[in-house]
Amino acid sequence: MLISLFLSLLVSSAIASEKDGALPRLTDTKAAEAFIDSAEVVVIGFFEGEESHGYKELVAAAKRVETVPAAMCAEKEVWADLSITSDTIAIFRKADNHQENLLLSEAKKVEAEGLVNFITINELRYITEYNQVTAVGLFNSEVKSHLLLFANRGSKDYAELTARLGALAPEFTGKFLFVLVNGALKSNSRSLEYFGLKSRDLPRVGLYDGASDMKWLLPEGEISTERVREFCQSFLRGDLKGVKEAGAEAKTEL
Repeated sequence: MLISLFLSLLVSSAIASEKDGALPRLTDTKAAEAFIDSAEVVVIGFFEGEESHGYKELVAAAKRVETVPAAMCAEKEVWADLSITSDTIAIFRKADNHQENLLLSEAKKVEAEGLVNFITINELRYITEYNQVTAVGLFNSEVKSHLLLFANRGSKDYAELTARLGALAPEFTGKFLFVLVNGALKSNSRSLEYFGLKSRDLPRVGLYDGASDMKWLLPEGEISTERVREFCQSFLRGDLKGVKEAGAEAKTEL
């Protein structure tokens, strides 16, 4: 009888948690740091309590953006350790070691839809697929150099190359953002043209430097980890500065 009562309480607790949709609570700095380190992108709502302005909206937004783990923290000592001074929704991401803060006191209106946009725009990963939404976050990042993988989704090497470069990206945290451009989408044709490429030319790897507005292509051949790493390091050493840009002519490459 005790066992059945215990199971009943467990089920009831699970249903209540699912029903109220409460965010997990982070009670100390160690727990917060572990949560931040648990995924490439996470969001934390720093609220005084569950009745705070914006909490319910964040709960609703988190349900819609399931790819980004969300939690809340009400401990002021943790706030101080993470440079939070007032009710804030913060996004932490590893790709550029960035903390993006939305100060609720400065937000005229807080709605779930707006928070969904805030999260998805800033959902930059070790390799981020380029689209109209992620473009905003990519170009707002303090990291202005992009390593681009142009590949057609559905091609035989698409998944392998994406995984390969995604695994390489952490080596260049703070130096490059790794970006995937799906050449099979018509909406990305201008990006390909900018590099002098067409969908039939893919896969290829390019590099764009936002600070100088210059671009280069890795020469045709195997897209190996070693070649891409050296391509990135060549840029960081300054070896590409005197090299003719990609896209200036149809066959212009590094």
